[in-house]
Amino acid sequence: MHKFDLNKPHTTRKKEHLDLSLNQDVSSGQNFSGFEDYYFIHNALPEISLNEIDTKITLFEKEMNLPLMISPMVGGINEAEKINRDLARVASAAKIAMGVGSQRVAINNENLAATFKIRDIASDIVLFANLGAVQLNYGFGARECLKAIEMIGADALFLHLNPLQEALQVEGNYNFKNLLGKIKNICGELEKPVFVREVGFGISGEVALKLKMAGVRGIDTGGCGGTSWLEIEKARLENSYLKEAARFFKNWGIPTAQSLKMVKESCPDVFLIASGGIRTGIDVAKAIALGADMAGIALPVLRYINISIDACLNYLKEIETGLKIAMFCIGASNIRQLKNNLNLKHR
Repeated sequence: MHKFDLNKPHTTRKKEHLDLSLNQDVSSGQNFSGFEDYYFIHNALPEISLNEIDTKITLFEKEMNLPLMISPMVGGINEAEKINRDLARVASAAKIAMGVGSQRVAINNENLAATFKIRDIASDIVLFANLGAVQLNYGFGARECLKAIEMIGADALFLHLNPLQEALQVEGNYNFKNLLGKIKNICGELEKPVFVREVGFGISGEVALKLKMAGVRGIDTGGCGGTSWLEIEKARLENSYLKEAARFFKNWGIPTAQSLKMVKESCPDVFLIASGGIRTGIDVAKAIALGADMAGIALPVLRYINISIDACLNYLKEIETGLKIAMFCIGASNIRQLKNNLNLKHR
């Protein structure tokens, strides 16, 4: 049983998050991403060659081999430097996108910036900087956002939304008032595009539309069904009434597939990333067929990279193989044909 002191600094909290993610079951209480409700109609006569299937996409004028991102995870602690650099090697070898963990700690302490810097070993990948949107209510502004981008040479900035996670931290930031206007200001002041993501409880169509109207260029659903920050934060809690209250949020959130559909219907032209419970190539195929432009994977990649770079690359090769076989068996020869594919049905 882990016992955590809640009056520890931000870096210690990050170490606890990493420890729990690697060593405990932190899956969503729902254990349901929504993709389970969909199936592809098998095409016994696909009229294409498996060897000619093209899974490439282009983002920020950079070609990627797969519509896939290593989602933001770690940074700001000693362990994170090796993890992020190993993940960058994987992302570069696989030619996929990558996001880094929240850079707030390195904005406040420049000595920790090295734990996020990976451009020297992954010069050509699509790379996302990352800050908590709520920090815009705690002294951060365009200067800090630009600093996060420049710190790692990012192509774009993620502002993450995490109200439930913050509510379950004794040391959390609880003031989410008037954030939309501040996000709009950031979008207007930065030259690089701003994306917004949730951390595991989903984004609704209504919220996505507000963000799009504010100037946000991309949405990452961060739906439930994968890693649960509720479970992670609950494991850290010693406060009795907050820990008891957390138990009742076990099934809270929008499953990823539903969040994806909501956002696609309200904002059909926004760049859309599906994350939350993506584990297989078939999951990626379903996400793209439901309208996503790209999928994001976090915890499995973290656990494989903790074994070795080769283990992580083998996992991503498994994802690629599953995606291509799914595309082959519905007759989709490229990502454009897979997207919004009519062969995906609700059970």
